[in-house]
Amino acid sequence: MSESSRLEQLWAGDFGNAYIERNRAAGEPRGPFWNSILDAVEVRRVLEIGCNIGANLQWIARRVPPAGVYGVDVNTTAIAQVRRTLPAVNSLLVPARDLPFRDGWFDLVFTCGVLIHQPENALPLVMGEMVRCSRRYVLAIEYFAEETVEVPYRGQRGALFKRDYGRLFQELFERLRPMRHGFLPRAEGWDDATYWLFEKS
Repeated sequence: MSESSRLEQLWAGDFGNAYIERNRAAGEPRGPFWNSILDAVEVRRVLEIGCNIGANLQWIARRVPPAGVYGVDVNTTAIAQVRRTLPAVNSLLVPARDLPFRDGWFDLVFTCGVLIHQPENALPLVMGEMVRCSRRYVLAIEYFAEETVEVPYRGQRGALFKRDYGRLFQELFERLRPMRHGFLPRAEGWDDATYWLFEKS
């Protein structure tokens, strides 16, 4: 079994279900951030890769027609929750490294705490899928470190990495132009993350 498949199975099972229970209220303070992003970019179709139970999608669907809001995840419990609470949003059980969407289908593609869980060999694939599916904007909300460092994570090996994701995007995809980046504190529902917003040239 590949490392990517092992981690996908981990998140699809009881480990992922426990994450859901720990983070049910995580999205409640995130509205101001999403309003600031959606004030800065003009979008009609948005994809979140690794949407979990919709902590971010709930805010986006207030600004973007829900028929244009998509979320994918590998956990069936999470997708079932999105379908119950945000029935007009498109939610699919799909792995991040193999998205079933055509090139440039979305105006904005983003992750929130998903790239940090990708092993080194799968990370370029997932980032490439983000860029491929986006017509214009790519946003990553992840843990930052100047150099790649593995962080012990609830007894699992190879399950969480801090990296300079902004630099990696620019190194791998020359068409991406930085628009803005910043720090998102735990008090605002983000667990001390960094975000990078890019526009495709």
